[in-house]
Amino acid sequence: MGRRVLPVVGAALGGLLIAAWSAIPAAAHVSVKADQAVAGGYAVLTFAVPHGCEGSPTTKIAIKIPESVTSTKPTVVADWQVEAPQVKLAQPQTDSHGNQITERVDQVIYTAETPLPDALRQTFEVQVKLPEDAAGTTLAFPVVQSCVQGETAWIQVAAAGENGEELEHPAPAIKIVAAEPDEVTAGSGTPGEPTQAAAAPVGWTGPAGLAAGVLGLVLGGIALARTRQRP
Repeated sequence: MGRRVLPVVGAALGGLLIAAWSAIPAAAHVSVKADQAVAGGYAVLTFAVPHGCEGSPTTKIAIKIPESVTSTKPTVVADWQVEAPQVKLAQPQTDSHGNQITERVDQVIYTAETPLPDALRQTFEVQVKLPEDAAGTTLAFPVVQSCVQGETAWIQVAAAGENGEELEHPAPAIKIVAAEPDEVTAGSGTPGEPTQAAAAPVGWTGPAGLAAGVLGLVLGGIALARTRQRP
């Protein structure tokens, strides 16, 4: 009976490995992840640049900030110069501290002191305050990647009903969720303070969860086989 168990375990293992592999997203695009994405709250966005322009080293990354984002603060990155040119707001606004805002950051531009080789990746963090009325929407941050030779414009935004995964050069984007009452209070406080709500939690989900399931199935199958082999 034990010999019959192992082939079943092997078949299930193969199926789970295929599922895990297919669940791993392609890392070919410039992407963005948020530590949290709550409407009206602060978020630290991490932009990842996985490669150059068709093999050419990366020299500059220009991140376009949406008009609805009026508070932006880029993080210093070693060996990269950072600029944050501003533009005038159409109408002055008042922030959560009562200060009047007349300008906003239009772009965050990182320029490499030494070109980033195609074989290496780099990340850039930018803190923003998300719009209070953006719950349930997707906010795009178009990026232009300049290289020693050529550039790649990651600026395509999916239209209504269009599958964004089919775009050749999709703009990095995050989905914004609604805030609970206590999260609105936390999110409108001091920049950098975490709020309780976040985007999808990091844990045993996706490929990692499938891998854990594979390990459990293998160990369980072996234990069952040994049990049935005993006299």
